Amino acid sequence: MKLRQLALVSALVATGASVMVTGSAFAESTEQFVPVLSYRTGPYAPNGVPWANGFVDYLKLANARGGINGVKLSFEECETGYATDRSVECYERLKGKNGGASFVQPLSTGATFALTEKAPIDNIPVVTVGYGRSESADGSVFKWNFPVAGTYWVAADAIVQAIAKKAGGFDKLKGKKIALVYHDSPFGKEPIPLLQARAAMHGFELLLLPVTAPGVEQKSTWLQVRQSRPDNVILWGWGVMNSTAIKEAQATGYARDKMYGVWWAGAEPDVKDVAAGAVGYNAVALQHGAEPQSKLVKDVLATLHAKGQGTGPKEEVGQVLYMRGAMSAMLGVEGIRAAQERFGKGKHMTGTQIRWGLENLNLTQAKLDALGFAGVMRPISTSCTDHMGASWARIQTWDGSAWKFTSDWLQADQQIIKPLVKSTAAKYAAEKKLTPRTGADCQS
Repeated sequence: MKLRQLALVSALVATGASVMVTGSAFAESTEQFVPVLSYRTGPYAPNGVPWANGFVDYLKLANARGGINGVKLSFEECETGYATDRSVECYERLKGKNGGASFVQPLSTGATFALTEKAPIDNIPVVTVGYGRSESADGSVFKWNFPVAGTYWVAADAIVQAIAKKAGGFDKLKGKKIALVYHDSPFGKEPIPLLQARAAMHGFELLLLPVTAPGVEQKSTWLQVRQSRPDNVILWGWGVMNSTAIKEAQATGYARDKMYGVWWAGAEPDVKDVAAGAVGYNAVALQHGAEPQSKLVKDVLATLHAKGQGTGPKEEVGQVLYMRGAMSAMLGVEGIRAAQERFGKGKHMTGTQIRWGLENLNLTQAKLDALGFAGVMRPISTSCTDHMGASWARIQTWDGSAWKFTSDWLQADQQIIKPLVKSTAAKYAAEKKLTPRTGADCQS
């Protein structure tokens, strides 16, 4: 019976199916279980679905490539609706399955705040690629959080740099007005400390304009924009809020080329319904953009979609949020691979071992190219104290039919960000009575 059960499990994993493994079967298996907290329903579904499809497709592709040194990945999705309470429920339901969760990616800043309190108890890494708590880049305090590749403070800093460059330099920002139109949630409030720091440095006025979730009603907000006439608007939205904001800007007569979105407001679902009305709208990119010509996309199409095993529509593969999901899965998978390098190739890794792997990532350009991310990403290297590993971004602009990069690579100013990270993380440690990690702890 056990042999038949394991054969069935192997067959299911090979096709990328969601797998449920019993305790006795798991004892003889070397699988890694990945919970997928997704939202395919509700007002955030248009953005949540392509991310989830990219994430799941990458897990399938990793299995098709032979797994991680022969270790296959199993997964199970749980619908959260982008609600924090439902995200926590999904986490609790899935965290102990199939030998335990390898890592969790909640795709929600609110959920990240909640899971930050649970992860140290459960020994499960919380991987937040481009979202979550910005101060969690400090691994000496946030041992289990990994905002790999960039935080909201990186995004905000890159946007201010882009605005300054277009204005002719940071000195030209003095006396100007920059409005932050933001989702009134932990996600939307994340960039405020960085923007306040930049405003104090350069003498511009920061206008804070919150939008009640989910953001389908913004007329009063854009009336304020019309009255205050800011020189630029930074849009910190998600889901339907983004297209609504662009439509309101168009109706109000606010120039779209003066708008800059966060990287969660810079994807195809945000502009496709506005099309020509969004021409000139800018957004910061979390390194990648739409990447239809990348090797990764070609591999997914040939390995999965050509065999009817793709997760979503073929036309979506390579779009911005699809790539974000694939990138997010890849970083988690490479954390497992790094753990195996130390604790044993071809073996099941525990959450504690994977945490070590995630803070010892060394994704060189050669490694990224081999994984199919050539031209998509720059190298990432994490450490015990640096759980982010990279702070690069670019600006992309909507031309009416596609996103095009319109800036060189931008690197967030660490002279601003590091002190902000340290002070905020220290405040958290004091509140929670945490002792920052020592060098010895970094090796464990």
